[in-house]
Amino acid sequence: MSPLCERLTTDIAGQLAFGQPLNTQVEATNRLFPRAMVSMNGLVNIFMSWPMVSRTWPLLRRLNKRNGLTFIKAIQDIVQRRMTIPQDGKHDFYSIAAGDGGLAADTLRNSELWAEAVFFLPAGGTTLSAALSAIFFYLSRDLNVYSRLATEIRTTFSSEDQIKSGAQLSGCKYLRATIDETLRVAPPFTGTLWREPYSDYNQPFVVDGKVIPRGTMVGVNPYCIMHNEEYFPEPFRFRPERWLESEQESIDEEKQRVTMRAAFAPFALGETGCLGKGMAYHEMSLVVAKTLWRFDFQKASGQLGKLGEGHPGQKGGRNRVEEYQLLDLAVADHDGPNLTFSPIGNGF
Repeated sequence: MSPLCERLTTDIAGQLAFGQPLNTQVEATNRLFPRAMVSMNGLVNIFMSWPMVSRTWPLLRRLNKRNGLTFIKAIQDIVQRRMTIPQDGKHDFYSIAAGDGGLAADTLRNSELWAEAVFFLPAGGTTLSAALSAIFFYLSRDLNVYSRLATEIRTTFSSEDQIKSGAQLSGCKYLRATIDETLRVAPPFTGTLWREPYSDYNQPFVVDGKVIPRGTMVGVNPYCIMHNEEYFPEPFRFRPERWLESEQESIDEEKQRVTMRAAFAPFALGETGCLGKGMAYHEMSLVVAKTLWRFDFQKASGQLGKLGEGHPGQKGGRNRVEEYQLLDLAVADHDGPNLTFSPIGNGF
């Protein structure tokens, strides 16, 4: 599912940004995009963790000149094709960001739009592909969750055409709970956003009774906080029900839910919060709902079905078989799962 989800989300990002059908799902031409994005994320993650290493960027850029030029040329072609269409010809990111009168071709590389394009395509593609791959992993391994979600989708909508933005889709409470639980157990952004905490140097910065020295970079990793048992009981168990309110909820349960929401940060919080949060929820909801409307699926049989799992005895926290394995490249990298699909009613 990893390459399929990467291509899907890359195509969606291309349409949203510049109204361009990248067609990575059906053609090989632009398939360099998803993997190039992942490679760049890995490099950015290294620079975030060890800023001194960023001084090697000129050398790394020279060593990777061929792939870098190919990536830049591809983005440039996408933007320039969009520039041949009237600015208001499509309702996309370009129509909003290009400014009055559009943008001249000779100023493209020095424009803010260019920087936004280089950021928007990876951000819109790689993060959501990680989230979608994870939700397919967990649904294929928990038949109770799968059955409840499939029932909700198939009883809420009477036709696939109804699966679109609106009250019906937003009313699918278990779908939203499943997405939230996926984002909690497998956050698509696994990097730590480091920052120096002192905005007012007249006051000490204290954490758990300890003064953090000035100049110290601090950060909270989203995976760690969303697997903290103090906030999320049974943190490694995939349980969407934790996000649903019950009619007979006790005061303690209500307090626990408030605590969970406060610690729930797959899109970061405050000034670092992701502006695309609403779009991410909408895209995931549409993809999952349309998939379950058309298909039944299960994990592949035999060894193929183990792709994406942890392995018993493996060190570094990768021993949990039922946990989807993520690699920290700032935006999570991933591999799997392998699934078998069948049209509704055809069986396996």
